[in-house]
Amino acid sequence: MLGLAVEQEWFARGVVRLAGVDEAGRGPLAGPVVAAAVLVTPGTPCLEGVTDSKLLSRRRREQLAAAIVSSLSYALGAASAREIDRLNIRRATALAMRRAVLRLPAAADAILLDGLPMTELGMPHEALVGGDRRCYAIACASIVAKTVRDRLMRLLALRYPAFGWERNAGYGTPQHLVALERDGPTPHHRRSFAPVALRLL
Repeated sequence: MLGLAVEQEWFARGVVRLAGVDEAGRGPLAGPVVAAAVLVTPGTPCLEGVTDSKLLSRRRREQLAAAIVSSLSYALGAASAREIDRLNIRRATALAMRRAVLRLPAAADAILLDGLPMTELGMPHEALVGGDRRCYAIACASIVAKTVRDRLMRLLALRYPAFGWERNAGYGTPQHLVALERDGPTPHHRRSFAPVALRLL
């Protein structure tokens, strides 16, 4: 069970509201990138089973996401496919994260990100490589972000069923690429990503 060891170090320094931030959807060919920010405070109880969202089944991830959003303060942010094309995926990811942090119901005293530092965020933060497997707050954000994005892609799949987004979440699976070749891109495709750009030539 993932505990609050990382967070306790920050609480010992006087931090009261610590935000864990993570994203879902940097690699797909379609759909937005979605970020979640989750606040933890001294005394936050740990939900059993919280870990990197990629290690969880869809059913377990959705169960944990429901428990997280009902027991912790959180916020979401996103950047659209159009913003990804305009800014590039790294800057769009930072924009989604910034939106999530700024929408938190209370301002965070410190911010922890999964991965490497992102100066594009424009906010002081600390980055933890493998943070979604080491830090409870980041793992919670990982679970919420992926659950929300997957649900969004399933809704979009109802409008564009040929691409299989309910199964591949916008990643470039064979079914997705065949449909892209046959039908061309939708408004939700990232036209700056090579597999999509090649089909626009």
